[in-house]
Formats: sequence, C-alpha cells, structure tokens
Amino acid sequence: MLEYSQTSIQKVSVHQVGNKTNGEQLRLSKSMLNASDDKLHGLLKKFFLHSFVTPEFYNFTSTNENHELNPLFTYASQAFDSPKLFHATSINIAKHLFELSIHPQIKSGDLFVAYFKNINAVDEMTDAIGIFKSENRQEFLKVDAASDEFGLHYEDGINIEKLDKGCLIFNTDRDKGYKICIIDKSNKGGEAQYWKDSFLQITPCSDDYHYTKEFLTITKNFVTNQLSEEFEVSKADKIDLLNRSVEYFKSHETFDKDDFEKEVFQDKNMIKSFQNFDEIYREEHEIELDDNFDISAQAVKKQARVFKSVLKLDKNFHIYIHGNRELIEQGIEKDGRKFYKIYFDQES
Repeated sequence: MLEYSQTSIQKVSVHQVGNKTNGEQLRLSKSMLNASDDKLHGLLKKFFLHSFVTPEFYNFTSTNENHELNPLFTYASQAFDSPKLFHATSINIAKHLFELSIHPQIKSGDLFVAYFKNINAVDEMTDAIGIFKSENRQEFLKVDAASDEFGLHYEDGINIEKLDKGCLIFNTDRDKGYKICIIDKSNKGGEAQYWKDSFLQITPCSDDYHYTKEFLTITKNFVTNQLSEEFEVSKADKIDLLNRSVEYFKSHETFDKDDFEKEVFQDKNMIKSFQNFDEIYREEHEIELDDNFDISAQAVKKQARVFKSVLKLDKNFHIYIHGNRELIEQGIEKDGRKFYKIYFDQES
C-alpha cells in the first residue's frame, strides 16, 4: 500500500495532448506550474495519488524485452538524474504520447508530469515521477455571492476525485526497469490499451503479489472452464473447490504448489489434470511463476472478489456457499425436477 502523508510535490508540468489522427494539436507549456499555494498543493496531491490504494507493481520493458530501450525508462532516468531538465523531459514525454495517440477513439486530455519527494511504496521511502492524463472534463456550478445580488455561473474543469490514467515510477529497482504502478479507468477495448502497452510498455514485477494473483487466476480458470470437461462435477462442487482455493491462500503465509494441490483438489486424477492445465496456461500466456513463494494478502483480497460462491437456481433462489460442501446434497425427483437438500444447525 502506498503511504503519502509525508510526500511533497517538488515540480509539476502540464501539457495538452490531442489525437493526432483526428487533427488535434499538441500544446506544450513554456514553463512548470506554480504549485506553491498550500491549498493547491493539497488538491494536486489528492488528485494524483488517492487512486493508488493497493497497487500492483510493474517494470518497464520493450518489444525486445530490454527496459533500457524503452523511451519512458530513458525519460524517467533523465528526470531522476537531472532535476534542472525536468520540464524539458516532461515535454519529451508529451511528444512521445502524442505520437502514439493515433487510434481515432483515443481522447485528448491534459497531461501532468510531476516529481514527488518521499513517497512510501510498500515500506520503502523513495522519490517518484508521476505521469497523469485527465481525459474527461466536467461542468461545475459556481455561486457568486460577492454582492447582495447572487449570481450563478458554470465552469469547465477537472474532477479531482476521478483520475483517468496515471502511473508512478519509483526511483528504485532501476536495474530491473524501475518499480511502477498504474491507473487506467478506461482500459476496456483496444483503443485504451495504448496507455499500458504502447506508451508505458510495462510487464508485471516478478514478486509475491504477481505470483499470488496469477496462481489464483490459473486455479479459477481451471475450475470454471476446464474441470467439467474431464470430470463429472456439479456447480456446487466447483464453488467448493474455489472456496477451498481461496481459503488456502488466506490461511497460509507461504505457498507450496504440491501442498496446495493435495489440500484443494485431493483426487490424484484431478491433481494431474490441474498440473497439465497449469503448464499449458503458463506457456500460452507467457507467464513465469515460482512454485513456492510468500503469499500476498493484498492480492488474495483483490482476487477473492471474483471467486463466485453463489449457486443460482433458475430465477427463484440464490444459495451462498461458504463452508462445508457435505452439508449440501443434490438430487433428482422421479418427475425429473432437480433439488438441493441443505443441512444446518441454526437459523438467523
């Protein structure tokens, strides 16, 4: 988790980046913004940083998988090494984004580039470069009470509660391509992937968060998509396996793949099927994972939200399954109607 109570914004520049394909312009500012006002400084810090709650970390890469060939890696290094050239570096970043803004659906917006002092990224105090793009402007009402006659006006501006796109580049792990976290509120659809894939060119860090997230994803895909292809399992059985998977990660501090398979799947044939699926999935998605790692509680909390434990029966009933699978029995009446029998001790 990021902690920024002691963080200060040392420098900030802003430019307007249009869509090149749609004939929009790139407008570059001549100098940095003056953010010395305490109120403005606080609002900017909230706008830039409050969306980074439980970040997943990335590293810079490139098409050749060499982070030193990534333009953003070069610009970040210049900003860290030569503070006097910060504004010139922000101009180069804006130009780079403008050249990549060629999909007709990419929105124009205000691009902020900021330098942060003393930001805590998972118990590590460091400096950071922030790159933020605001694409959606909103209208605000303003009441003028300067005289006895009240006036009402509207202004067009940026909602500081909604950051559209952003990234923080921490001045650590330079040899690996820096440690980076991102925000992208409009990442659905090909036109939005330019921020992460084309502009930033990043890849997940090989850390405990990444390992935990990816292994839970593999498990979920196996149970929901592959299991019924090879075994006769009910929806309740699948939910039970998903619950056991999440419970393993919640109740253990470290992950051991062999122990996980025995504790969750238990059946030897099912374990073998999972191992085959895991191997193919990693190869197809080009994922490298360790089979032993420390479990990230933040990743478990985030991934657990997509592990559905609801058994939907037609449009009449929803059964939430959180515990012992043996307390649920499934059957079919003589007339063909299906049923579930549920055992319990207390009703509340």
